Amino acid sequence: MSIPYHYVNVMTGTKYGRVVEDGKEIAEIIKKACKPLLILGERSLSLSLDGKAVIDYGVEVAKAKNIPICATAHTKKKLLELGLTPESSYDIAEIINHLKDPNWKGVKGEGNHDLVIFLGIRSDIATQGLSTLKHFAKHLKTMTLCKYLYPHATYSLPNLKDSKWKEILESIIENLK
Repeated sequence: MSIPYHYVNVMTGTKYGRVVEDGKEIAEIIKKACKPLLILGERSLSLSLDGKAVIDYGVEVAKAKNIPICATAHTKKKLLELGLTPESSYDIAEIINHLKDPNWKGVKGEGNHDLVIFLGIRSDIATQGLSTLKHFAKHLKTMTLCKYLYPHATYSLPNLKDSKWKEILESIIENLK
C-alpha cells in the first residue's frame, strides 16, 4: 500500500480512495462520466516531464474527451497562450465550495459535475479540498492525476516517479482518443 505524501489526517471516516495505476482503466472511468470537470492548478505550470509542462498533459486530456477546464491560480493566462479558453476561472477554495452544492449548475450552467479531475493542485490544499468533497459532496466522484497518492480522492494515482507518471498520463490521453 502506498503512503500518502501528506501523512496527516489520512483516514477520517470510513471511505478510502481507490488507487489506480493503469492509464487505460483511468481513461475508462473518465469516459463513463457524464459531466466531468478538469481543475488545473498552479503546479501544472511549474512541473514538467522530459521538458513538457504538466499543463500540456492536462490540456490533451481535456481535448481528448471535450472536458471543461476550470483554471485556478494563474493557469488561465497559460491556457489562453495555448489557444484554449477555460470554461471557468476560480480560486481552488471557491470551486470546491461550489462543488459541494448538489444544486450548483456547473461551470457551463448545464448541471453539476459527476467526476472532478484534479491536476497540478498544491498537495496540502488538494488533501484538504478532497477531504471536504469526500465528506460533503456525496453526489460526485473525484480523481487526481497528480504523482502523489491522495486517499480522500475517489480515484488516485499512487506515489510515482516522473517516468512512470509520464507513462500513465500518455496512456490516459491515448485511451481517451
